[in-house]
Amino acid sequence: MMEKLKGIAASDGVAIAPAFRLVEPDLSFDTQTISDPQKEILRLNDAFDASKSELETIKEKAKSNLGEDEAEVFEAHITILSDPEMIKQINTEITDKQENAEAALKSITDGYIQIFQGMDDNEYMQQRASDVADVTKRVMSHLLGVALPDPALIDHEVVIIAHDLTPSDTAQFDRQFVKGIVADLGGRTSHSAIMSRTLEIPAVVGSEQATELINEDQNVIVDGLTGDVIVEPTAEQVAQYQKKQTAYLAEKAEWQKLKSEQTTSKDGKHPILAANIGTPKDLPGVLENGAEGIGLYRTEFLYMDSNELPSEDDQFEAYKEVVEGMEGKPVVIRTMDIGGDKELPYLPLPEEMNPFLGYRAIRISLDRTEIFRTQLRALLRASNFGQLWIMFPMIATLNEFRQAKQIYLEERQKLVDAGQPVGDIKLGIMIEIPASAVLADKFAREVDFMSIGTNDLIQYSMAADRGNERVSYLYQPYNPSILRLVKRVVDACHAEGKIACMCGEMAGDQIAVPILLGMGLDEFSMSATSILKTRSLIKRLDSSQMKALADWAVTEAETNEDVKQKVEETVSEIN
Repeated sequence: MMEKLKGIAASDGVAIAPAFRLVEPDLSFDTQTISDPQKEILRLNDAFDASKSELETIKEKAKSNLGEDEAEVFEAHITILSDPEMIKQINTEITDKQENAEAALKSITDGYIQIFQGMDDNEYMQQRASDVADVTKRVMSHLLGVALPDPALIDHEVVIIAHDLTPSDTAQFDRQFVKGIVADLGGRTSHSAIMSRTLEIPAVVGSEQATELINEDQNVIVDGLTGDVIVEPTAEQVAQYQKKQTAYLAEKAEWQKLKSEQTTSKDGKHPILAANIGTPKDLPGVLENGAEGIGLYRTEFLYMDSNELPSEDDQFEAYKEVVEGMEGKPVVIRTMDIGGDKELPYLPLPEEMNPFLGYRAIRISLDRTEIFRTQLRALLRASNFGQLWIMFPMIATLNEFRQAKQIYLEERQKLVDAGQPVGDIKLGIMIEIPASAVLADKFAREVDFMSIGTNDLIQYSMAADRGNERVSYLYQPYNPSILRLVKRVVDACHAEGKIACMCGEMAGDQIAVPILLGMGLDEFSMSATSILKTRSLIKRLDSSQMKALADWAVTEAETNEDVKQKVEETVSEIN
């Protein structure tokens, strides 16, 4: 029976494929007394063998999709499954207690997990606790005859159905097979939405009921342009959306013709269109979409995809690869932005009532300076291979910027004294806290550039969690209050001859772009897949006319809806 869901259009495009439910299965069981221990031990051995076989397949896929380093975690899991001492203890538990394999497995592995978690002075060993937990879950699934939803094992075209998606989930997606995404949670600025745009996979998030209503293998249409999801569509609907899919791909082909062109408005202005990336593996998409630079390299994924703090050399190689790959175009690299919803199992952070307003980003860097200094050294070394800019996140006060800059200067001097060549680096900050936007004129005197992180700036200004569907109506990028903050930052930069950038999702928003062009924004940095679409739009706009639109939005408009309607009317008249 056909069912229709409505969510938030998160990544452009149309997908039609069977559902793949990326949902945690029920692995509960009853402890039972058994009469044949040897039979249980054989069951356990079979489950271990099946788990190792799966992990070998996943490891090989991860190697080809993500690289050798990321695949190492699966090798570690295979090693755990081959540990003769652990296997012996589980077998003994089965024999001595006459318990089923599930109970014995849980009893022994819980003991290992507890021991590793208790090693407070050894972050590497603490990480082994999560490895043992992952391995236990896999073996348990085989004992119970329940399939684990492994995205790395997908070998046919599917639409992913999930409650939410983590960066590690999306890192395993093979674009050859993952054609669409539908998630219960999230908004346009959630990590699942941002990653889906990076991967160029049509996505709808914030659907609320997808995992409740969509079953495995049901045919699903995902309309990432409107936010519509259709379950078990009719033949007529499939034909209709196949036409829409073809039309969208034709439009993309037209945009592709602009790949090598400079971004130029109708009256000859040349704003820079740059890309946001998470790892060096995003670089081909950046180049394919004609980016004129990288406006945000989110370095936290280096930390999140590792089992321990990445070394200076590992970071240097990652930064160098991107800087060299951009062949002289500017690359803005943001220092570690961990905290909030981005946690590291090997770097325990304090429990907080509101982690988004707590110990995160530059606040951790200035407190744990040994981590910060390691990253700065890697960045300084990489700067010799291209045009590298450093950006500090979550700066709230001038003193925070001054402290960060001082540590940077100390590390720079050490490298220079050691004869290490270092490039000419620009130092900037993200404006994502209202206090720093209000004080932009003071910051502009001390920084080389400012980049507006609208995802957080909007949620902090409106006091509305951007990932909470109940208050999603307050995520209003065109609200005059937000636009006034943005204009204040742009004007402050220009008054001091500095560069005004934006690296939040608003930079690629087709309603916001005309206003930002009118404000004189120098650099728009967005998901790479939005670049050519935005270049096509800017090509049709006259910046002086857009200035009048921007002035109206800042001084006369009253609501988010007023601005949206006015922009749509203005652009439609141009077209």
